[in-house]
Amino acid sequence: MTELDARPQAGDTVRGSAPADGGVREKGLGGNSVGLMGSAVLGISTVAPVYCLTSTLGSTAGEVGVRMPAVFLAGFLPMLLVAFAYRELNKAVPDCGTSFTWTVKAFGPRLGWMCGWGLVIATIIVLSNLAGVATSYFWLLAGEISGSDAVAALDDSKPVHILTCLLLIAAATAVSYRGMTATKGIQYTLVALQLVVLAVFVAMAVRKAGSGEFAATSLDFSWSWLNPFAVQSFAAFTAGLSLSIFMFWGWDTCLTANEETTGSDRTPGRAALIAMVVLVGSYLATGIAAQMAVGTGDSGLGLANPDTSDNVFAALANPDTSDNVFAALAGPVMGPGLGVLLFLAVLASAAASLQTTFIPVARTVLAMAAYEALPASYARVHPRFRTPGRATVVAGVATGVFYTVMTLVSEHVLVDTIYALGLMICFYYALTAFACAWYFRTELTRSARDLVFKGLFPVVGGVLLTAVFGKTLYDMWDPAYGSGSSVFGVGSVFVIGVGLLLLGVVLMEAMRRRGPAFFRGEVLTKETPALVVSD
Repeated sequence: MTELDARPQAGDTVRGSAPADGGVREKGLGGNSVGLMGSAVLGISTVAPVYCLTSTLGSTAGEVGVRMPAVFLAGFLPMLLVAFAYRELNKAVPDCGTSFTWTVKAFGPRLGWMCGWGLVIATIIVLSNLAGVATSYFWLLAGEISGSDAVAALDDSKPVHILTCLLLIAAATAVSYRGMTATKGIQYTLVALQLVVLAVFVAMAVRKAGSGEFAATSLDFSWSWLNPFAVQSFAAFTAGLSLSIFMFWGWDTCLTANEETTGSDRTPGRAALIAMVVLVGSYLATGIAAQMAVGTGDSGLGLANPDTSDNVFAALANPDTSDNVFAALAGPVMGPGLGVLLFLAVLASAAASLQTTFIPVARTVLAMAAYEALPASYARVHPRFRTPGRATVVAGVATGVFYTVMTLVSEHVLVDTIYALGLMICFYYALTAFACAWYFRTELTRSARDLVFKGLFPVVGGVLLTAVFGKTLYDMWDPAYGSGSSVFGVGSVFVIGVGLLLLGVVLMEAMRRRGPAFFRGEVLTKETPALVVSD
């Protein structure tokens, strides 16, 4: 079978009165494949709550101590405000290009192209990290089940680690390639497993905190834990906030699947808000329960213990050998029998997110190609599965190559690349938020609702993320940020983060020479009215 070209012919119309030339274009994706619940599950899965908690719970506690729940709430605020921007833009222009398409229509082709690039490169970085985490937990879980340290130690072998990682990436790519229906079925199971295990962990942590079993470190709950103004310093607050924002990233997958969702103009926005509420509830419950059980000290089972804070759950499963806090908590809190479930939940979380994270990158690339901002070959849709087949496969190959090269060349560079991720996230989310206010600028005086949801909330969210972007950029200059390496005295995280954005500028200029029509504003124009959507 040959793939279908998503680009329409001149004169075609799509979904409303907007013409194909200068307006949004039909891509050929499988419509009505996902409902409200399925869309929300995709958003939760992409964020990967258990994976995010195991990666940042200890680090956040180390930065802000018992105010960790307050920082979770502070990180939730800008994401919620930006989610309202996504919802309003999606109502008007339900296009799978999301941030790219909307920013082009608000600010023009160049800023729009860079916004799309920010999303694509951030996703490739996350995909490689998710594959690495899933690989490590696969062998850790295999060692726990088999009772063999030798099996768990297989992850220390670079050839074995890389091969396992590539196999997981290939499997995730294959599932994504087969369409939203295949994706949805797997995700229901994996997301349910994560949330159930977190609920069990929270219940058992609170019970053991009350029993006095961890009397030396356990804490009584205090409402002051939810007060962000009680954080000891602004520097600590911004560092914790940066980690918190990362923990919510990925909910916009609900929106990138909009052309495949039932009620594409409204369902994705509602699903995103549902996903955000589930996530913040999970984070708050887990953070509070963990603090009550073991505290935020820097020794023993304390969340801020530098020997375990990189991964809280793993360290709790086996305190003598693990450098992972979540796993370290699994044994003492849940017991040896149930503790293995936490390992399984982290593996499921990383694997589920690995698979769904292909959705936004593939569909953004598809949209960019459909509007002639990338080569036309990426605008092809599989005739049977109705997915952006070529874009999905290329994303999988790029992820595998990136992770393999970084692992073989320097693990420090790989770590610093992950640290640079926050810069990309703030970059394209903030641009999208500002695009909402500008796109609807003539409607802001029509009603109080329009002023708040299309103007005030998006602008405040964009300003907050811009502030985090600036503070992160400043911090990255210091060589101590990230792995501690530097290039000519400048932190390598800064060099990587800024370098990736500049690489986008270079590629954009190359595409401008190859496809000038898009960059002249002839393909997707700012002047084209929004789609006609019935209430």
